[in-house]
Amino acid sequence: MVFIFDFDGTLADSRECSLIATRKAYFDLDLTVPSDETIIYYMGIPIEKSFQAMAAEPLNDTDLAELITLFRILYKEYEQEYIHVYDGIPEVLATLSKLDACYVASSKHSNALLRNLTLIGIRDYFSDVIGADMVAEHKPNPESIFLLQQRHHFPLERAVMIGDATFDLQMGKAAGIKTCAVTWGSHSQESLLAEEPTYLINNVMDLLTLKTMNG
Repeated sequence: MVFIFDFDGTLADSRECSLIATRKAYFDLDLTVPSDETIIYYMGIPIEKSFQAMAAEPLNDTDLAELITLFRILYKEYEQEYIHVYDGIPEVLATLSKLDACYVASSKHSNALLRNLTLIGIRDYFSDVIGADMVAEHKPNPESIFLLQQRHHFPLERAVMIGDATFDLQMGKAAGIKTCAVTWGSHSQESLLAEEPTYLINNVMDLLTLKTMNG
């Protein structure tokens, strides 16, 4: 069995960190600050795409690079205080990783992803992690899943993509694997159900039932 996890909103609650850092980055550069709802919606895709989409003003390449650089500085400053692992996730991963392969496919840059996994104490549960800088195409494109499959040679029919955002489910479906929507993250249950996930889970500890459901 192969479990591929999203990070933000699935393994860790990073919402407040993202909100604070994004608001301040836009504000400090005299840009219109996006609404919290907009920021939360776009948390599932790389900031190289989301920051352009959220901007009320047109951003050229230099503007976008400055915004991203400032955001990353602010995010790193705030992450110690505002990123927390969800209750039950360490226990779930401790069980699953003893029996099955666990991976992360995230829209975060790999440096930040590894740093955050270490910060919340769950890095060692994963055999491999894929950040946004490691692929040319990002969620909902399935390149991250295919890269993991190429590196570890698992059959796709044994894999499940687990995430809190529609982008995660769309990526899993595009790769032809099972999908599991979790409802404690950024996107509403209604929007997740619209993607027709294989499984829908409302409680962290119920992730353990995926092992039984997948055989």
